[in-house]
Amino acid sequence: MRPASLRPATARAAEVAGNKLASRLSKGEKRNRKRMAEVGAVYDLTPVVRTPADIINTGQPGQAEPTPGPKARDKWLTASVEATTAQVIAAVFGEACRRDPDHRRPWVALVDGNAHQIARIHAEAAQRDVTVRIVVDFIHVLEYLWKAAWSFFAEGDQAAEEWVAGHARRILEGGSGVVAAAIRRKATTNDLPPGIRKGADACADYLIAKRPYLDYAHALSQGWPIATGVIEGACRHPVKDRMDITGARWGLPGAEAILKLRALVTNGDFDAYWDYHLAQEHQRVHRSRYLGGHIPGETMAA
Repeated sequence: MRPASLRPATARAAEVAGNKLASRLSKGEKRNRKRMAEVGAVYDLTPVVRTPADIINTGQPGQAEPTPGPKARDKWLTASVEATTAQVIAAVFGEACRRDPDHRRPWVALVDGNAHQIARIHAEAAQRDVTVRIVVDFIHVLEYLWKAAWSFFAEGDQAAEEWVAGHARRILEGGSGVVAAAIRRKATTNDLPPGIRKGADACADYLIAKRPYLDYAHALSQGWPIATGVIEGACRHPVKDRMDITGARWGLPGAEAILKLRALVTNGDFDAYWDYHLAQEHQRVHRSRYLGGHIPGETMAA
């Protein structure tokens, strides 16, 4: 993004950044030139009941083939670099209410664990008097488990994979609190120094903080999804494939317009939008210049 289009925090970081090299970034350095897009999606699905074994499947001989997860259909996407998190979540709830105005169907919100997003979902649900079950993306939980694993195992150690799979199954069975305690206890028993046990502590803290939203046993028994693949795909296709191309330098109005158009195309609404756009342009260019919308030569009703 152009400097004037950055969010305040990113702009301040860009101003004070002092890169070591003039021609390229060093390890750990950022250009602070990007503006985060807010992305939301609504979709329908037919529930598919699964078990933890369907999620953590090692493919060992004799192990049953995993049951495929539920398939999303009738997807609706919104993306914006101008709107706030609260505004995007409100738009998502608006589309969900349009589909289910009487709130007769189960509503499930999948998130990546961001506390502000979760707070806004709770606020919108209370305002609209609808019950929403929030589920944290299980892939994010796995990422934290792998960070914890490198506190106990060397890079590339196959035992780390078995350790992660075992704890992942326990979390899927409803034991996130037990896993958090076990990880912290292991780090203490092994007398790990603070720098080494950092990943283990981060994982344990995450599991405790997000525990209300890690009830995967219930989610799987109800046939709900437990990963945000739809949003990950939306971030990659409508947003990054166009906005993050090499050499692109965006201003805020242009970036917002492109995101809106790409969302319309993704949702299958572009033709309807274009008809509306042409009608509005006709009104603006040819009719609104005349008082009362009367064009000379036309007959006005008495």
